[in-house]
Amino acid sequence: MNRFAPLFVIIAASLWGVDSILLRPHLYTLPVPFVVFLESIIVAFLLTPILFKRYYDLKNLRMKDILAFLGVAFFGGALGTMAITKALFYVEYINLSVVVLMQKLQPVFALILASLLLKEKLPKEFFKWATLSIIGAFLMTFGLNLPNLNSGDYTIGAALYALLAAFSFGFSTVLSKRALKNVTYELGTYLRFVTTSIIMFVVILLIGEFSAVREVSELQWIIFGIIAFTSGGFAIFLYYYGLKRISASVATIAELSFPLTAILLEYFIHDNMLDWLQWIGTIILIYAIIRVSKLNFSKE
Repeated sequence: MNRFAPLFVIIAASLWGVDSILLRPHLYTLPVPFVVFLESIIVAFLLTPILFKRYYDLKNLRMKDILAFLGVAFFGGALGTMAITKALFYVEYINLSVVVLMQKLQPVFALILASLLLKEKLPKEFFKWATLSIIGAFLMTFGLNLPNLNSGDYTIGAALYALLAAFSFGFSTVLSKRALKNVTYELGTYLRFVTTSIIMFVVILLIGEFSAVREVSELQWIIFGIIAFTSGGFAIFLYYYGLKRISASVATIAELSFPLTAILLEYFIHDNMLDWLQWIGTIILIYAIIRVSKLNFSKE
């Protein structure tokens, strides 16, 4: 099965692309923290049988493992998911392909954080490819026009949220290396969602958004259910299975099926296509990300 491990990551990333264009934007009328809480608690509930199956594996957890899972839940499950969800809620104003592609700067942040936290030394080539990826991201988002912060352009806000998501998911990737060390991918998936649910419960308790449950339409409940069985728990389950068996560099390249799926769906569903300059920026970004991912992530 290890030979097919990248395929599991490709399928998971493709499901995230479907989520970004077809599913999550339908939830834009709801508060973002409430959306993240509800999808997390639904998935955690569905994965509860894993806890009973792997209950005795909890004894293998050390304090550093627990702290790592808290970090993964906060940055990947809570902050990162809220940021990318907020960016995708601009569905009526921008090309969502830009948001998804901007989020692929994640490996750049992951390598920087790995250097700072894990004391991994960054090679000189990193700065060259990281700079090129930023140039590509700028061209993809704004073309040759300088962003006008006073124009009310939703593209700027969406790009910033996507960057925050890239940072958060990059941090989550680094922490996941520690979190999954002593547990199976099944238990790791469950712990990620249940910990995220607890964090988001506290968040919406503090900001008083429990009343939003009355605003969830019948269609949105269906969307939450589809997310839980596809791009939510199921996708993370597949992703963790693949990630435990391949290097992060291979996983990063396989994850490019995420933006590619989003670009195709954005065109066929919303009739939005990147212009020629944005395509140049996209090619530069993807090429730089592939080169960056091969620098320090060749081994797990």
